Formats: sequence, C-alpha cells, structure tokens
Amino acid sequence: MKHTILIIDDQPDMLQLLSRTLAPELEARIVTAGSAEQALKVLEEDIFDLVLSDIKMPGMDGLTLLQRIKDSRPDQTVVMMTAYGSIDMVVHAMKNGAYDFVTKPFDHDALVVSLKKALERSRLLKENRLLQRSCFSGELHQDLVGKSVAMKKVYETISMVAGTDVTVLITGESGTGKNLVARAIHGMSERKNGPFITVNCPTVPETILESELFGYKKGAFTHATGNKAGLFQEAENGTLFLDEIGEISPAIQTRLLRVLQDKEIKPLGDTRTIRVNTRIIASTNQNLPELIRQGRFREDFYYRLNVLPITMPPLRERVKDIPLIASHLLEKHCRKLGKPPKTLAPELLDAMLENPWEGNIRELENVIIRGILYAGGPVISLADAGLSSSGRPFPVKDDAKHVHLPYKDAKEKALTDFNQAFLSRHLTACQGNVSQAARNMGLERQALQQIMKRYDIRGDDFRHEDGKKE
Repeated sequence: MKHTILIIDDQPDMLQLLSRTLAPELEARIVTAGSAEQALKVLEEDIFDLVLSDIKMPGMDGLTLLQRIKDSRPDQTVVMMTAYGSIDMVVHAMKNGAYDFVTKPFDHDALVVSLKKALERSRLLKENRLLQRSCFSGELHQDLVGKSVAMKKVYETISMVAGTDVTVLITGESGTGKNLVARAIHGMSERKNGPFITVNCPTVPETILESELFGYKKGAFTHATGNKAGLFQEAENGTLFLDEIGEISPAIQTRLLRVLQDKEIKPLGDTRTIRVNTRIIASTNQNLPELIRQGRFREDFYYRLNVLPITMPPLRERVKDIPLIASHLLEKHCRKLGKPPKTLAPELLDAMLENPWEGNIRELENVIIRGILYAGGPVISLADAGLSSSGRPFPVKDDAKHVHLPYKDAKEKALTDFNQAFLSRHLTACQGNVSQAARNMGLERQALQQIMKRYDIRGDDFRHEDGKKE
C-alpha cells in the first residue's frame, strides 16, 4: 500500500465503514483505534502519513489527543471529524495544529478529496526532510560546505526551491559559491538528469550572447552559414544558469523577460517562436535594485527573476565555517594536484580566521592551492600560503630563502613573489576578469596583460569552473 492512516473513533461501525471505503480509494493501509488512549499506544509503535480522529470520545477527547500528538510529532498531519461541529471547535482544532476539519455525516467524495490533500501535505513534508538531510550531510554537492546558521538557512532554501520549477536568483559577493548553489538546486530537482549549462554573462560580448542564447537561422547575419540551436534549446528539460546576469544589456534583458513570461524563444532571423522547457537560475554580485534606480536594469525583469531569492553570505559572516572549508579544500586539491596529504599549521589557520577574504571562498581556495604547491613538507606554513600572521597577504613568500642569492637575483625573485601574490588577490576578487582587475589596480588592461604574461599568470585560472558549460 502507498499510505498508512490511523483512524480513531469510539464507534466500531464507523471504524469499519471508513476502513472498508478509504483503503482502496486512498491506496492505504488502515489501522484503527477505539479510543484516544489506544491511539497514543499505536503511535508509539508506528509512523503514519495521516491521523483521522473523532473529537467527541469517552475519556480523552480528540482535541486533547491532537495536542498530545503535536507535542511529540509537530509535523504529523491530523484531520479532525465530529458530528457536533461548531465554529469554536473548528477554530480551536486548527489553532492546535489540525490540518483540516470534517463533519459527520460525510459527503464521501468531499471526504476523499480532503484526505488526499492531507496525504499530499505529508508527502511534501517527508520529501523536504529527506532533501534537507541530503543537503546537510554533504551528499547534495561535495563543494557546498558549512554548518553555520547562515549556511543552514541557505540549505533550507535550496531544499524548498529544488522541488519547484520557478526561477531562482542567487545573490552574493564574488567567490561565495553561487554557482555551487545553482548546481545543487539542479541536482536535487526533477531536471537532474537533464543538462546543466552555465553562461558566464560578462565574458560574452552582447552580439554573441544573443545568438548563443537564442540560436539563429542560416543567413540571419553575415557569418550565419547554417542553422544553430541556442543554449535554451540545448538546455531543454534541464537548467540554464545565467551567471552574473547584472552585466547583461537592457536589450538582452528584454528578450529574456519574454522567455520567462511566454516560455518561448525566437532564434535570430526566424519568423516563428519555439517553445522551450528550460529552467532559469541566475546569479549576480551586484545590487540590482540600485541598477534599477540607475536605469541599467529593467524592474519588470528583476521581479521575474527574483521569484525565490537566495543570498550567499560572505565568508567574513561565516567565520566558523573557515576550518571546515579549508580542510575540505586541502583534501580536494592535494588529490587533484597529486600531492600527499598535508595539514595547516596552527598559526596559518589562526591567520585564516583573521583574514577579511574580499575574494571569499575563491580567494581562500587560491591560498590553499598556493600553500600545497609551495610547502616542502607535510605542514603548510604561513609563508607557504602567502599570508602574514594578521591574515593579510604576505607579498614576499620567504625573503630569507633568497638571502644567499646575488642582490639582482634575490630582487627578481622577491618581485616575482610580490606580483604573483598581488595579482592573484585582485584576479581572485574579480573572478579572473582582467579588465575589472586592471581598473582596481589603477592599470591599463594592456599593461596588466603584459605583467601577467611575464609572470605566467592566466585569468582563466581564477574562474575555476564557473564559466564552463556542461
């Protein structure tokens, strides 16, 4: 049987009638009890999807039973029934946690509809608990780590939205793991077997972004030598993750708004629309309400995106998670880099707790990787990781190491260390966006590119997997 139902009534004929009629219609295993006291004993030994209880019974009445049930099982779905219904009784039962209230004599069809709704409520609660356990245990996504209050709130929201098909907007500073949240939602949804495609919006020029998203017909523009399906079509029955959507132009916003409204796209050069079954998850590190005030972001598009928002907390607001995250990243990257297991020196962990982490988890990850590569032994020191005791970046990894070298060589090595640490920090904070990093450093883009080339630093290394398609 699909469901389990406990029915409580002091009238044997009523118990027999309800058992005989409800079992086949609700595909349920029915257990009966002739009193509230007997019901409590049954509830100690079994779990039920639904409790259907009379109110007027000898000894303990149904309202007292309801209170006892809710005290021990707050989520238990309970429907009350009575032949002596009154408004006061209904109000009292509902205030004390009854899901619904039915009166005798029953309209059989109405009773079945009511109980089906109650069973659906139980199913949703059960699924939500399973999703939360999966999320908290780390099974949801191995890189989504943290047990702080802020992260538990994120997990709960992920569990809630994953069971729906609505649009989700993930906000938060760069490097907080917005892409991991998007992947977690997709992985927990009914679309998990469909494609998950990421579009890193700032890295794609507007003219190309439009054709990438919506596709085009042969001859739509000069180099359109054939038909091309857009990413909305490639993500059919799956999820399209629009990363950093605050960077797209108003023209693209308008086209995306129509997709959200109508679930249809029109490829460039085509005269007809194509229906798509693709879920949109978007992210941004920008203040979209402020962009709306500046006229740079459409208000109607914002409200279409912001149906179920999730805000990722910055690392400085979840400091208690840093040891857990650092341990996870250390194990992950030792394995990926083919290095033997390593540990963090106590003073390094202390420094990590003091660091403001403008680049958030992505910056922490780069520090861990640098420490793994630089450490000569099993313990990663402050100098290996490029941090000072205050947690601030340590520009020269270990000046004593170069003291035996000629001045010119030592200076060059110290300069190399400085540039690698300084540029890494800025590129981390900007997610590998060279133009933005150059502005922050007061350099021209071309000048920064030359420095990066000299010291063998690539912007792509600081994007990790954010901009990749799957």
